[in-house]
Amino acid sequence: MKIRLFVLLLAATLVSMAQVPTVEWDKHSLIIDGRRVMPVMGEVHYSRIPAEEWPAEVRKMREGGVTILACYVFWNHIEETEGVFRWDGQRNLRRFLEVCDEADMPVVLRVGPFCHGEVRNGGIPDWVFTKGCKVRREDPLFLHYTTILYRQIFTQAQGLQWKDGGPVIAMQFDNEHRGHGSYLMRLKSIANEIGFDLPFYTRTGWPELASPVPFGELIPLYGDYADGFWERSLQETAGNYYKAFNFKAFRSSTAIATEQLGEQKERLTEGDEQYPYFTCELGGGMMTAYHRRPYIYPEDAYSLAVVKLGSGSNLLGYYMYHGGTNPEGIDELNETQRTPSTNYNDMPVKNYDFQAPLGEFGQPYPHYYTLRKLHLFMQDFGELLAPMEAQFPCPQDIRKGDDSFLRYAIREKDGSGFIFINNYERLQALTTKKNVRLEACGVKLPRITVPAGTVCIFPVNVEGIRYATAQLIAKRDGKIYMEQIPGIPTTICMADGKVLRGVKARGTETPVYKNIYLLDSHTASHLFLDEAPAQPVIEEVAYTKVREAAADYTITIGRNKVAEAPRDEHFADAAVYTIDLPECNREGRLLRIDYRGDVARLYCNGHLIADNFYNGRPMLYGLWRLPEDCRQLELRIIPLQKDMPVYFSREADTTQGEEVKHIVLE
Repeated sequence: MKIRLFVLLLAATLVSMAQVPTVEWDKHSLIIDGRRVMPVMGEVHYSRIPAEEWPAEVRKMREGGVTILACYVFWNHIEETEGVFRWDGQRNLRRFLEVCDEADMPVVLRVGPFCHGEVRNGGIPDWVFTKGCKVRREDPLFLHYTTILYRQIFTQAQGLQWKDGGPVIAMQFDNEHRGHGSYLMRLKSIANEIGFDLPFYTRTGWPELASPVPFGELIPLYGDYADGFWERSLQETAGNYYKAFNFKAFRSSTAIATEQLGEQKERLTEGDEQYPYFTCELGGGMMTAYHRRPYIYPEDAYSLAVVKLGSGSNLLGYYMYHGGTNPEGIDELNETQRTPSTNYNDMPVKNYDFQAPLGEFGQPYPHYYTLRKLHLFMQDFGELLAPMEAQFPCPQDIRKGDDSFLRYAIREKDGSGFIFINNYERLQALTTKKNVRLEACGVKLPRITVPAGTVCIFPVNVEGIRYATAQLIAKRDGKIYMEQIPGIPTTICMADGKVLRGVKARGTETPVYKNIYLLDSHTASHLFLDEAPAQPVIEEVAYTKVREAAADYTITIGRNKVAEAPRDEHFADAAVYTIDLPECNREGRLLRIDYRGDVARLYCNGHLIADNFYNGRPMLYGLWRLPEDCRQLELRIIPLQKDMPVYFSREADTTQGEEVKHIVLE
């Protein structure tokens, strides 16, 4: 009999395929087969990753602690030409869902018709705008074309819905809709009439709807980011993203999509507070637009996640968790200011790395590992944490960089609880907090000093631990694993009266007391991984500058009042380098180009394969994607100019001109 594991990091019980796990929800959480769970949802776009890479990338997501996968289905990726649907190659949604099924990975399909995702027109094909209909409205003609789209998506998902024992567990309709809820309900009705029958359905909980949907029909999901490429300002830390680093009861964000939605009030659609607090767009990173190029730090993502968890969220959904590369199309499939719709930002033609935990080529960035320890905690202690109510002893309305108090929140129920601490805010110098006395569930912790940058969670009356100034990570085979927080002496007070003070991390082999193991941060982040990541072999790559750049071109301001990216013709005057590829096994090898410039493009046999808006990070390319006969690449770099109307991160070298510093293979 075929056996199915709901998800390695979501449920501990094996169930027969004949007995599909029940999925329910209440005001607190999802409930799988009667057990509360706290899923980790990671966004990945199948059509932005070559099909042959899907199995390995889904496996990496699961190893990172992702227990549900979210995925846009971009309309113009599959019907760029009216009536011609492409489900081939990396557009093959059915094969992708089969890969997820084989990996025991549930999937939330975000089916549009409008998705955004920094795709041309937000995913709506150009030809739709020639039909004279009002898009994203209850316009009969627009709904006619949407119905055709949904029918096509159903052919891919048929037999793979949750009720069939397949992976498709839920569906989101449209994205960031601010009109009437009746439009979203019409989309749901169309999907149901076609044959979609799923455990639950969702919508983005921002902005406030003009009129609500009936309660229970669509669960609102929220988000927050550390920074936004969409901001019109060219100043560092523009906008109110700083609020995402403070614990607060307000679920939503007023910083997302401000270029389209304008100024937003801290207000939810009526009735939304009765739903469980879930997110779908917690910033796992951030893209770079031409006019605004944030540099995201690992601490940004981890701090956001801990703050959301401490504020009461019981499903952490990251956007993005895995970056990608835009596929080939008749037109460029990226968002620009020159497209018919959703034209607020000029985005790279190919690159959609997003500085996510797993990058464009599946390369893990540091926060892939940092976030793992939080995901392990959610799996092993989620049933306990999920019904705990959040308490906010600190101010919830703060100014940017507010350093007047230690930011913390408490979640507790029936005498057990957790204290969530965040002494970090992006690009703000929060200071060390001394002589801190924390209390939860009537238990006072010893006075501690909380170093600047500290983000952690302390348990109170959990697993026989009265309190600890260390973070719970996991519980497996009767063993309890904890992380020693750098800069905070570890005290573990047991319910049996035993008190351990000044305990040092001993690793996974030697307990500090009975079944309790204390780990350093690195070991905690890599706990239970099957194998340690291989150390890359760095190899220098030869390159030659064959042409200097011509005179600077004039940077234009686009229709939405920000700088436009250089167009194809401008690269005819760019600096040109040739890169000689060494003979080697290309599987798993990344080409890293450390350069300074405005925009770089990489070509193979005259064909554009990669591009990069410079923000201080190197340009990367996965060599395994190259044709076997490709032995030389061409790199074109447009120089930096003086006084560019562009926000560059502090890590970027904005000296005028361009240069390649070095190129390596790793």
